[in-house]
Amino acid sequence: MEQEYLPKTAPYKHQQAALNASWKKEFYALFLEMGTGKTKIAIDTMALLFEKKNIDTVLICAPKGVYDNWVKSEIPTHLPDRIETFIVRWQPNLTEGYKKSLRQLCYRKAREPRVLHILVMNIEALSTSKGHSSAMEYMKKNPDNLMIIDESTTIKNRQAKRTKNVVKIAQFAKYKRILTGSPVTKSPMDLFSQCEFLTKSPLGFSSFYAFRGRYAVVRQRSHAGRNFQEIVGYRRLDELNKKLDSFSTRTLKKDCLDLPEKTYVKREVTLTDEQAKLYMQMKKLALAQLENGEMATTQSVLTQLMRLQQITCGFLQPDEEPIQEVKSNRLNELLSVVEEAQGKIIIWATWTYDIRKIAEVLSEQYGEESVATYYGETPQDQRQEIVKQFQDPESNLRFFVGQPRTGGFGLTLTAAKTVIYYSNSYDLETRLQSEDRAHRIGQEENVLYVDLVAVRTVDEKILQALRDKIEISSQVLGEKARDWLL
Repeated sequence: MEQEYLPKTAPYKHQQAALNASWKKEFYALFLEMGTGKTKIAIDTMALLFEKKNIDTVLICAPKGVYDNWVKSEIPTHLPDRIETFIVRWQPNLTEGYKKSLRQLCYRKAREPRVLHILVMNIEALSTSKGHSSAMEYMKKNPDNLMIIDESTTIKNRQAKRTKNVVKIAQFAKYKRILTGSPVTKSPMDLFSQCEFLTKSPLGFSSFYAFRGRYAVVRQRSHAGRNFQEIVGYRRLDELNKKLDSFSTRTLKKDCLDLPEKTYVKREVTLTDEQAKLYMQMKKLALAQLENGEMATTQSVLTQLMRLQQITCGFLQPDEEPIQEVKSNRLNELLSVVEEAQGKIIIWATWTYDIRKIAEVLSEQYGEESVATYYGETPQDQRQEIVKQFQDPESNLRFFVGQPRTGGFGLTLTAAKTVIYYSNSYDLETRLQSEDRAHRIGQEENVLYVDLVAVRTVDEKILQALRDKIEISSQVLGEKARDWLL
């Protein structure tokens, strides 16, 4: 890479190596494990290509829980300030003001100063005719472009409408990148459509069936009078790996010796319409109580905050009434994070209802033996065995789903290098103690902490409160505030 490019944020060694290897390539896959900084590499790539006058347009497609983060955090943090940008975040409601912004993106004036135009879309929008046609027009009208698919396993299903639309749009992309920590979540067959997005046949096969015939063992089956082919095994995977190596970089956290010991990632969860409506009703009730001096006791305020958080998690439990389930995107976002992560995982949740629900969903996806719960109702005589099984690398137990106030103290859970907070409480000690179940003596790898957060809700306020407590503690002790939950 030419030396004159000056990044805004200093890269780690593995990021610099990946950038050097990839930025000039027309298509490339960044298979970097979650928490190793693949987004920065993609942003430095767009900056380099822009400054070399190879592109002036970028289309970024990412899942709902991620795409806002590109606009609010990643691009402002990593894109050099010297590059002027015009950024539009996709929204399905095409107001007149928004239509004007889209027109500005698509139809720029030939003599205007060089500006990097960026459209950030949630990948789900490309399943719709409105989203597909808007993205297609944007790319056609601006041929000097780069298209990025973040968390590219979202297009692993070659038969999905979203995948077909993405592949069609990709025909008009000059440069293409896919980003994911785990390109193969269920089967090597997951790779075909992700690679098809990059170019017609990067793996040497123009059809899925030829690809499957080379790398899968298929047998003819029949059931209820219907004949079908079933994959019963895989072969020649070393050959497949070599082909991937020619246009991809694979990096694991354990290989990044210069990474910080703890890395924090926030994954945003969008409220459903039902959640948003219920949340606003509960918020108004809480404010009404605050305005009434007699009702605004500490206990009543805490009760309303508790209920607001329950709603963001997908349920509500009114006084002495049955639990009311609320349609939510939170479990889907959790599964998305789990698919990207490697190895054993700790999942902390505040509410008993959530712990049971998480365990149920993970059991359906990965098998009952893969999940254990650890909370107040877990029998005492089973608790030590759960920890023992989780710590055993040969055990099938992959997910430790626990309540921080029960399992967050005294346990050693160093088999995990990924810790997910499905929800948090205001208790800083509980948070720090639960973090350190994985990050303690015996841990030989960096640990990634992922917080699921519903934007503009009590979720954000809880994290900010925890952050404020950290800063106060650091000031009192005369220590530099830790880079925590940023």
